[in-house]
Amino acid sequence: MTMSLPILEVKDLVVEFPQRRGILRALDGVSLRVGPGEILGLVGESGAGKSMTGSAVIGLLDPPGRITSGEVWVRGRRIDGLAEAEMCQVRGKEIGAVFQDPLTALNPLYTVGQQLIETIQTHLGLSATQARQEAIALLVETGIPAAEQRIDQYPHQFSGGMRQRVVIALALCARPQLVVADEPTTALDVSIQAQIIGLLKRVCKERGAAVLLITHDMGVIAETCDRVAVMYSGRVVEEGPVAQVIQAPRHPYTAGLMAAIPDIDQETHRLAHIPGSMPRLDALPLGCGFHPRCAFADDQCRSGRPPLTDLGGRTAAACWHLDATGQQSKPAFAGSQSFMVTPASRVAADSPEVLAPLVEVRGLSRTFDVSDPWLSRMLSGGKRRHLRAVQEVSLSIPKGKTFALVGESGCGKSTMARMLVGLDHPTQGEVRFDGEPLHSALASAQSMALRQRLQMIFQDPFASLNPRWTVGDIVAEPLLEHRLVGSRAELSAQVGDLLTSVGLAAKDQQKYPHQFSGGQRQRISIARALATRPEFLVCDEPTSALDVSVQAQVLNLMQDLQRDRGLTYLFISHNLAIVRHLSDEVAVMYLGRIVEKGPTKKIFAAPRHPYTRLLMDAIPRTSGTNRDRAPIQGEVPNPLAPPSGCAFHPRCPRATEICATVDPEVKVVGGVEVACHWPHGL
Repeated sequence: MTMSLPILEVKDLVVEFPQRRGILRALDGVSLRVGPGEILGLVGESGAGKSMTGSAVIGLLDPPGRITSGEVWVRGRRIDGLAEAEMCQVRGKEIGAVFQDPLTALNPLYTVGQQLIETIQTHLGLSATQARQEAIALLVETGIPAAEQRIDQYPHQFSGGMRQRVVIALALCARPQLVVADEPTTALDVSIQAQIIGLLKRVCKERGAAVLLITHDMGVIAETCDRVAVMYSGRVVEEGPVAQVIQAPRHPYTAGLMAAIPDIDQETHRLAHIPGSMPRLDALPLGCGFHPRCAFADDQCRSGRPPLTDLGGRTAAACWHLDATGQQSKPAFAGSQSFMVTPASRVAADSPEVLAPLVEVRGLSRTFDVSDPWLSRMLSGGKRRHLRAVQEVSLSIPKGKTFALVGESGCGKSTMARMLVGLDHPTQGEVRFDGEPLHSALASAQSMALRQRLQMIFQDPFASLNPRWTVGDIVAEPLLEHRLVGSRAELSAQVGDLLTSVGLAAKDQQKYPHQFSGGQRQRISIARALATRPEFLVCDEPTSALDVSVQAQVLNLMQDLQRDRGLTYLFISHNLAIVRHLSDEVAVMYLGRIVEKGPTKKIFAAPRHPYTRLLMDAIPRTSGTNRDRAPIQGEVPNPLAPPSGCAFHPRCPRATEICATVDPEVKVVGGVEVACHWPHGL
């Protein structure tokens, strides 16, 4: 691939934010090149400068941010100094943008077709009829079925994966040669993620477009990109061919990121993690920005900034100890105490020991009435509509163990979680906690005592913490509510102990949630959940929004707490690599039903249900670069009109006539329960 005429070239880019107390430098000398048909991945933790780089290229820096030096070139034309009117022409026609949240990127008041047609007419000058045909062709190209009908629908009528496809179509409207994709797959299930990644690769290949892919997911980088640039504290610290950087990282930060990723193909009992966190812009260290967290740091690292050094083979790294890290990064990060705590004593038992269940679920179902109002039904002649979110689920969670629920969005995982902590009531079936009916106990005088034993950790730590309260008040509230302390001094001491137990400091009580990183906020949520000394914790996607190193810290913390306090977890996730690492048993849900359930080791060694197999195949892996995943075709059916027979049969590669007509019975195969007509294959 020639790099003589790059589509995008960024030269020594510096972005600064003037403040009353000084100037904050968000990007410091960033240089990048992306050629035709090439995908360059930009990776790093939150705060590294990835999205800032993308915003600077597109010309969408939030004020007072500004480019103070450096250059941005697109197809041989310098664009960083253009007036806003000229940049409006560049955006869309020369540069397409794909943002993380498709729902906020699309106007909810306009149909998908109106938004596509407006963009096409603005940049290509086509008639309304021609623009509509072009828009339909784009929807077909991006994999949206029934494009001629769906073009007149609104964004809320599309699923998350389909909305992201619309955003990609919108980015391609004016046939740009550069696409900046900022975390385009972060909030998507692995199956939809695989479809979007495949689409980006196909667009790059067929159109010869260049893609700048911004993400913190190294698996996505490994399977999508040709080259990768690793950013830390506003600087590029390593760059090179993706296989070279991932399999033999030269910078300690890159090696630390790689070591923190759970591997679905290997069993691990503890994850490596990088200590500390990304420095704030108003407290950047002198010398190498990574030295406060680096195992190799010495006086030279603390005093001088290492240059980005060409190592040959189109690889470069910014480190004073390239020889040391090049030779020692693998063994150092696999066992170094600087990056990995000694393995926890908790290991999933291989013995057939039978433990008493703490939580039992028997025939649990939850149906929601989503009918139109009575008067509307009378006038239109409509009927009642019911959505069966959970259907006849049974499971048992032993004391001190971790039970995982996995599946795509909309399969009923979060509804299950809410019922298991009493935030929602089942339509039928029951939940028993420590042998007692949960929901009847919560409605009795035992309610406060029982709620003390049950807690929940939510997906978004910022949304679940009151921004107007200090951390001390947030963690103290359960202690006061359940009258577990006798004095203010005792309260302050217990809050300090709780914060210390999750790796924070007692003095953090006086701070507010916005003063913490995402991983630290999740630690605050865990501290609050632990305040009442619960026995059962429901964890609903607790690490989905976290960087890999912070994710490793939180997962290690959960293992330590389980070992020390004997906690029982229900862990909900769509990340099967994390599930394999953390859980003892796993259940796979699809459209409200459990389709496969059993010990984690057995299911990952030999998945029986086609849905489980496809979910595992859809997971991005760092072990095989540029691997073509086989994504699950189609999307989860509308639960208001579920398919007959096996609910998965419209998407199943094994489906036969019986699958479309007969609901499969649950069979036990090799110690695993599976609901499939063909658990042994066809």
